[in-house]
Amino acid sequence: MTTSDRKIEHLLLCVEKDVEAHRGHTGLRACGFDDLELVHNCLPEINKKNLNLETEFLGKKLRSPFLIASMTGGHPDTKSVNATLASAAEELGIGIGVGSQRAAIEDPSMEDSFRIVRDKAPNAFIYGNVGAAQLGEFGIEGLERAVEMIGADAMAIHLNFLQEAIQPEGNIDASGCLAAIKKICTELSVPVIVKETGAGIAHSQALAICDAGAAAIDVGGLGGTSWAGVETYRAQKRGDVLSEHLGKEFWNWGIPTAVSIVESTISIPVIATGGIRSGIDAAKSIALGASLCGIALPLVAPALKGQKDVVDKLAMIIEELKVAMFLNGCQNVEELGNAPVVITGRTREFLEQRGFETAKFARKRYKM
Repeated sequence: MTTSDRKIEHLLLCVEKDVEAHRGHTGLRACGFDDLELVHNCLPEINKKNLNLETEFLGKKLRSPFLIASMTGGHPDTKSVNATLASAAEELGIGIGVGSQRAAIEDPSMEDSFRIVRDKAPNAFIYGNVGAAQLGEFGIEGLERAVEMIGADAMAIHLNFLQEAIQPEGNIDASGCLAAIKKICTELSVPVIVKETGAGIAHSQALAICDAGAAAIDVGGLGGTSWAGVETYRAQKRGDVLSEHLGKEFWNWGIPTAVSIVESTISIPVIATGGIRSGIDAAKSIALGASLCGIALPLVAPALKGQKDVVDKLAMIIEELKVAMFLNGCQNVEELGNAPVVITGRTREFLEQRGFETAKFARKRYKM
C-alpha cells in the first residue's frame, strides 16, 4: 500500500471506528484530565466580556490558544478536508497543522492537497509535518520543500514509533533521530516543533528535544487518537494476525497527556494535544503549563460536513474556555497559566512516582 493510500484509510477509520485510547473500564479518560480540578473563584472580580484569549506563538498572534492539530493530506480525497479545516482556522484566527507531508515529498502530484491550506488560510499560523523516521531520507532539501509547499511558519517533526512498530511497513530504525532533529533545528529556515502522536513525551526526552534546538514541544499524549488502535483496524481488514495482536496490546500505551504536559514544561512552549475535548480540558492544560492546545479527532467528522460545522465545534470549545477562565478569575491566558489546579487519582500517583511535587499546583496564586 502506498503512503497516499494509507492517508485516506487513516482518515476514514478515524470517522468510522472508535480509535480513542481508553483507561480500562473505569469510565475515566486515559488523558488524565478527569483527575484534575480547577479551583473555583466565587469572586472573580472581572467582566467576562473583557476576557483576552489572544496568544503569541513562535512570533505569530492567535486570537485564542488553539491549533487545529495535524490530521491529513497526501491523497486527492483529503484536499477538501484540508480546505475546510484551513478556512475555519482563518475565520477563527487560530493555527493549523497539516498531516504528514511524506506522500507529497515522495509524489509531487499530491502537493495540492497540502497547498490548499495556505490558499484558504493566507493569514493563519500554519505548520508543516514530517516524520522523524524520514529525516535521513529527505534531508534539509526535502524539508524545505515541505515548508515551501504550504508557506509554513514552522515545521513539526513527528515521533510515531509506536505506530511504526505496529505497521508491517513501518520504519523501525530510530537510531540517530535526535542528531537528525538537531541538524534540522540548526539549518531549517523556520522554527521546529517536535511532536509525539499519542504516546506522550517524558521529561528526559523533553530536555533532549529542547537541547537539540526545538522551538516548541507538542506532547501528543495518551488519551486522544490511538494510532495503535487505528493500525488494529487496518490489520483486521487485511487479515494480519500479528499486527492486529500488537495493535490491541499497545492500544493504550503511553504517557497520559496531563502527565506529559508537566514532564515537558521546561523552557520552551508546550502544546497540549491528546484528548482535548472541551474548553475545560484546555483550561486544565494551560493551568498545568501548556501554552496552547491542539484538537484533531473531534474535528474530523465536522470537517467532512463543512466549514460551518468545524467553526461551530471550535466556537463552542472556545466559549467553554472563556467560562472556565471567568470562573477562575483569569482575564487572559497568562493568568490562567497561574491558576491553581488540584491533581488527584492516578495522575497524581504517576507524577509523584516520577518525582514531581503535585501539591504546588494547588498552591499557585495563594500563600498557604
